[in-house]
Amino acid sequence: MRTERLIIIGSGPAGLTAAIYAARGNLHPLVIAGREAGGQLMLTTDVDDYPGFDESIQGPDLMAKMRKQAQRFNTKFLAEDVVSVNFSQKPFAIKTETQTLLTQSVILATGASATWLGLESEQRLRGKGVSACAVCDGFFFKGKKVAVVGGGDTAMREANFLSRLCKKVTVIHRRDNLRAQDALQRLVKSKPNIDFIWNSEVIEVLGQDKVTGVKLKNTQNGQISQLQLDGLFIAIGHQPNTSFLKGQIDLDKKGYVVVADGTKTSAEGVFSAGDVSDFKYRQAVTAAGAGCKASFDVEEYLENLT
Repeated sequence: MRTERLIIIGSGPAGLTAAIYAARGNLHPLVIAGREAGGQLMLTTDVDDYPGFDESIQGPDLMAKMRKQAQRFNTKFLAEDVVSVNFSQKPFAIKTETQTLLTQSVILATGASATWLGLESEQRLRGKGVSACAVCDGFFFKGKKVAVVGGGDTAMREANFLSRLCKKVTVIHRRDNLRAQDALQRLVKSKPNIDFIWNSEVIEVLGQDKVTGVKLKNTQNGQISQLQLDGLFIAIGHQPNTSFLKGQIDLDKKGYVVVADGTKTSAEGVFSAGDVSDFKYRQAVTAAGAGCKASFDVEEYLENLT
């Protein structure tokens, strides 16, 4: 069986940047892109903070450009999900949906996925007015009233996008101040059709066949209230996509890959880049930078093997 020199798991900014550098370094990388290739930027519209673009670029367009660049240097792609890995053997074994692959080194770049509130009513009404992606579903709420739950960068970006489509957007946050970067806060607060409900959490999503509103609980005095809505967008954080890695490398209590010296995991020859190990910055540009560093670390590792 053929043994690859490098397999990159994930095809967001981290994985594709790693592929570009590794391919240029003659490592002939194989990217296991997954069934939902491209990472979270595939769910993003205007990207204004990625260097090199004097005007906004759409998230999917940016990922398409990265992928084409990686392909230009003969990066190979596999459109399957990884089922399991075995890092206790050399070469490493990676099992996908249809095959088992062997490789001398691995870069983990699987990113993170949206976190849900954990309410029965929320899950029952997913796709019926409850969403975690304004870009995907915002069009269906044109001219309607919606709410966004959260106070970070993701929540502000969702609210800003929805403000272009919806009659009214209400941001519901469990604290009395936002965690988002100042520029995003100023942008959202400048929108006339966005308002805020502070110190509140959603305890129930109302509606039978579609969302009609939410039941709120004040986090300071416990007061219960209701808000009439047509749609609810959850933007409270992300969960690292690491379930297939349990027992193979060290993960922290939240499931993120533990790294040392930038990209090195607890398994020698396995490296990590992007949101799968970065719960602080979570930006496309920091993920890309980590992908670059991971490719250099892989190159050094492989050189020392020979």
